[in-house]
Amino acid sequence: MTKPSALDLDVDEIVTAAVEIFQESGLDAVSMRSVSSRLGVSPVPLYSRVGNKDALLDAIADRLLVDLAPASKKGEAWSEYGMRWARELRVRLRRARDSRLIVWPGRGAYVEATRPLVETMRRDGFATDAAVQACRLLTWATVGFAAVESGVEPPGRRRRRARPGGDPGGADAGEVDALFDLHIRYVIEGITRDLASEGATRRRTRR
Repeated sequence: MTKPSALDLDVDEIVTAAVEIFQESGLDAVSMRSVSSRLGVSPVPLYSRVGNKDALLDAIADRLLVDLAPASKKGEAWSEYGMRWARELRVRLRRARDSRLIVWPGRGAYVEATRPLVETMRRDGFATDAAVQACRLLTWATVGFAAVESGVEPPGRRRRRARPGGDPGGADAGEVDALFDLHIRYVIEGITRDLASEGATRRRTRR
């Protein structure tokens, strides 16, 4: 395959090379020099096309988070949508070795990806700050789970338990999926309970 010359490079090719490096080796491996080396060009034209390294990282985050939020279904409760949203975030995180890049709240791509979830929560009665807080809790719960599951070794021969994840010797892929849903469901149930409790307190205060 013929590598592009510096004059032929476009932003999409640069970002694609950066995403490949990020997924293979993690955030710390991404640099203008590593990307240019993969493309077979000098680092100089990369600066003129994408800016500095921070701009390149923003572009990687945009690529990895694009269209993350699933389309909402008519009449779908926020809890159901929140579960689907968290599952999709987990899928994106599992494609990368390092989640520090794509879930940093200051990145525009992350804010855009969380917007539909926040709006669904507000539609179901959340105050804006409560919706943002709940979205953050779901995000952190998903990121934490993804970080732990990435280091789990496949279990050897073991006895299957009735309770997923109940064998101290390990868990298979199906059990890990079940544990993730359980993990997020517990978070959602806690958020729902707290929201109901706050509503009841406000109603008593107004009497």
